Amino acid sequence: MVDLSVNLCGVKLQNPVIPASGTFGFGAEMSEVYDLNVLGSISIKGTTFEPRFGNPTPRIAECPSGLLNSVGLQNPGAKVVAEEEIPHLRQHFHQPIIGNVCGFSLDDYRACCELIAPKVEIVELNISCPNVHNGGMAFGTTPDGAASVVKAVREVCHKPLIVKLSPNVTDIVVIAKACEEAGADGLTLINTLLGMRIDIRRRQPVLARKMGGFSGPAVFPIALRMVYQVSKACHIPVVGCGGVASAEDVVEMMMAGATAVQVGSENLRDPFVCPQIVESLPSVMKELKINKLSEIIGIIE
Repeated sequence: MVDLSVNLCGVKLQNPVIPASGTFGFGAEMSEVYDLNVLGSISIKGTTFEPRFGNPTPRIAECPSGLLNSVGLQNPGAKVVAEEEIPHLRQHFHQPIIGNVCGFSLDDYRACCELIAPKVEIVELNISCPNVHNGGMAFGTTPDGAASVVKAVREVCHKPLIVKLSPNVTDIVVIAKACEEAGADGLTLINTLLGMRIDIRRRQPVLARKMGGFSGPAVFPIALRMVYQVSKACHIPVVGCGGVASAEDVVEMMMAGATAVQVGSENLRDPFVCPQIVESLPSVMKELKINKLSEIIGIIE
């Protein structure tokens, strides 16, 4: 009997497979498709303090081996998520829940976290949002900016705090270490890469906002490299994310240093991919002579 369980920032997960924020809604709607309790956890849709309608359409563009999205954090706001969406998910899902918190200022992050953190087991900070008080530059693009969010939220958050890092930087390791030093309990990487498509017949960008986040199988090698680099440089758990689509991808991410693994845009292509990965993991482990998944975390030197 193989052991799929992992310990993520002090929270035991029955397996490392987690649908990534933004690709699984608030989770409860997927309970009509399959039993959610086969999953290790769920990272719910990114939540801001105030409701957001999101960006203008079109905001999705297909690409070879991936897709671009410019959804714009559409959500009903932290109060509705805390009082309605998370309790609704609890009716169908009895495993730990990760709340994904977003903001456009430090006050935004704090206020949102105060509402969401008491309702979930882990808080995940999306620091790829533009800082409206600093000319629109994303918090996560500088060590100081990233650390400032962690410190601000740490003051009001007593749950395990994981920071989701942007790959759109020169050196992700420096930013990861700044988050660790500021009090983060873990790190998720990577968020989407910045990309663009042009409709050559209309002579216009495909997305209304011109550029968007690129995700999918094409980004897996980049995500894997960053997981490896960060896990070697930091002493807190890493959650691997980016192009994961199979049980073999999960094992590869964990060997690179990930404690748990999020599945993102593949959920949009195949809504059953997460339970399929969980079902496939034991046979892949047996083939590779792995008895406990936790024993392979970071084995690549």
